[in-house]
Amino acid sequence: QVQLVESGGGLVQAGGSLRLSCVASGSTSSINRMGWFRQASGKQRESVAVLSTSGVVTDVTNSMRGRLGISRDKATNTLYLQMSRLNAEDTGVYYCAASTGRGAQPYEFWGQGTQVTVSS
Repeated sequence: QVQLVESGGGLVQAGGSLRLSCVASGSTSSINRMGWFRQASGKQRESVAVLSTSGVVTDVTNSMRGRLGISRDKATNTLYLQMSRLNAEDTGVYYCAASTGRGAQPYEFWGQGTQVTVSS
């Protein structure tokens, strides 16, 4: 089992920046990839960005290309999401997820989510 705890969400003005953190604990050696997902009110959850343990970034949402950075501190098992030039469409609940699989295999572990609200 893997436990994920997100932090760093909050209220930010349009044009601002925010960094989200996700600390993983438990059987972290089994993780093959970790990622950030978000869900806006009334919309389906979407991938924001995914980072494999080999350092490959995939599944970056088009709306945030050039505005985000995803990284992982292996020493502390922490995944980061740095977001800049935020706009109202970035508002939503951001979830951290971890997977032991690849490709289309589902993410087995999810955090509780952290709310990001961008005021215009």
